[in-house]
Amino acid sequence: MPLYEHVFIARQDLSNAQAEGLVEHFGTVLSDNGGKVVESEYWGVKTMAYKINKNRKGHYAFLKTDAPATAVQEMERLMRLHDDVMRVLTIKVEEHAEGPSVQMQKRDEREGRGDRRPRN
Repeated sequence: MPLYEHVFIARQDLSNAQAEGLVEHFGTVLSDNGGKVVESEYWGVKTMAYKINKNRKGHYAFLKTDAPATAVQEMERLMRLHDDVMRVLTIKVEEHAEGPSVQMQKRDEREGRGDRRPRN
């Protein structure tokens, strides 16, 4: 089956438990349609670059899935209809990266970022 990565942003006024519940809910939608969630990460509340629906912040969540296209389409359809979900991004990938995503890594573990201190 094809591999996908999904990121969605939920409204900022949800509790952490409610936001994590959305991850579980959409995971069950996938499994009901013949797919499975390989890994999921809840990134927490983050500030967005611009306002979406009058919100400055949002709960970010990341899913790695192995699902047929019809299951992904159904999950995306339900995400777009859900009142608490503001944005959805789905990307088809060749393979899932091992380990935690860049958002979950500690700053000192990230590679290739260079020295970010100002130079005098």
